[in-house]
Amino acid sequence: MRAMVLEEFDTPLVLREIETPAPGPGQVLVKIKASGVNPLDAKIRAGKAPHAKRTPPAVLGLDMAGVVEEIGSGVSDFAPGDEVFGMTGGVGDVQGSLAEYAAVDARLLARKPGSLTLHEAAALPLVFITSWEGLVDRAQVHAGQKVLVHGGAGGIGHVAVQIARSRGAEVFATASPARLEAVERLGATPIDYTTTPVNEYMAKYTGGDGFDVVFDTVGGTVLDASFTAVRTYTGHVVSALGWGTHALAPLSFRGATYSGIFTLLPLLTGRGREHHGEIMREAAALADAGALKPNLDPRRFTLTDIAAAHEAVESGAAQGKIVVDID
Repeated sequence: MRAMVLEEFDTPLVLREIETPAPGPGQVLVKIKASGVNPLDAKIRAGKAPHAKRTPPAVLGLDMAGVVEEIGSGVSDFAPGDEVFGMTGGVGDVQGSLAEYAAVDARLLARKPGSLTLHEAAALPLVFITSWEGLVDRAQVHAGQKVLVHGGAGGIGHVAVQIARSRGAEVFATASPARLEAVERLGATPIDYTTTPVNEYMAKYTGGDGFDVVFDTVGGTVLDASFTAVRTYTGHVVSALGWGTHALAPLSFRGATYSGIFTLLPLLTGRGREHHGEIMREAAALADAGALKPNLDPRRFTLTDIAAAHEAVESGAAQGKIVVDID
């Protein structure tokens, strides 16, 4: 099969012919139709993501959508011809999705929502799983709450806004001036973080009490701001990028709580993969209910365009999620 191979860190991916894998016990062989590109993919290629534990030579690509070709022993939930999607590899020792085929742990997969194309479905897995783990698994967001999403127009943020709204929360989201309209189209109240201080938008939207849930998708000083913006006593801050050094005093002074998310753990450890499949089924259900739609960059890329796809993500030029068509 054809695959884009990382032969050395910080070098371009190379198109190679490699052996097509065979599905082992608990696996399905998927003919990959589309591969979503995430900032993490570009960081791995550059050798700037040691937490992903990837060693060249390697096939990158975390997100995929495709068609089941063959099933391994012990698999009963899928059959040849099923259209599936999931976050299935690209870290640790697990083959990624920038290839024509992959032998995938069936526990990581769900059937693609009928309302989305394979191209659209490939944009969702990492960002949806991260958002669901933060808002639902950790913060247990529910109706009647006020939820603040930092970076509400970004890859994770725009999905987080839709999940929170689907669960009945009132959603607010920070964004740059150019992205405020995109946030508003998602149904969130937009906040221009470049001109509006934390205390000012807390006072305006919560009477100074703080937000019930604050979801940080940016990290750094934005996580510090989240500790200030959360509701006293009952509030909860969740971050997908809480990797720096932070003063916890603002959080402690408000009597609030904090959770971190590391979405790669099931792929790296083999534990908890069933839950990722469950989360993908939730994504499919929301999409088919009309409550979830990925924001896609209008450009189309193929395997041989992967350098341009990574450049669009790294430069910030992408106007939505970048997806590579494998066929």
